[in-house]
Amino acid sequence: MYTNNETVNTIRDYQRDEHRVHLLNYHFVWTPKRRKPVLVGEIASECRTLIEQKCLDRGWGILELAIQPDHIHLFVRTFPTDAPVDVVKECKGITSFHLRKKYPTLKKLPSLWTRSYFVATAGNVSSKAIQEYIAAQKGI
Repeated sequence: MYTNNETVNTIRDYQRDEHRVHLLNYHFVWTPKRRKPVLVGEIASECRTLIEQKCLDRGWGILELAIQPDHIHLFVRTFPTDAPVDVVKECKGITSFHLRKKYPTLKKLPSLWTRSYFVATAGNVSSKAIQEYIAAQKGI
C-alpha cells in the first residue's frame, strides 16, 4: 500500500514498460450477499490481508482499500493486460474461498459475495480534456 505522498504522485504518474505508457486506476465496490454486515473484526482484518496479498502477487498497486461491514471499496492501479472484471473476480474469489473456509458463520450465506460490483476509471485527465485533444488532432 502506498503512503500519502506516494499516493499523490502514483495516482498521477504514468507507468512505463517495454512498449506501453499507461495509467489505469480503478475504483471497485462490491458487497456481501444480501448486503449482510459480516465484514467486521477478524473477518474484515483477514479480508484486507487477502486482498492486499492478491494485489501484491499480481503487481497491482492498492491506492486505497476500505472494508466496511457491508461493502468493500478498492482503489487500485493495474496493467493494460488486466481486465477490470478479472481484478474483481480474483479479489472476490480468493476472499470467498479462504474466509468461508475459516469462518463457518459465513457459510450461512449461499455465497459470500453478490455477483454484481461497481467499477469506475480514474486518471489524471478529464473526459472533456480528452475530447478536446482528439478534436484538435482532427483539426476541428
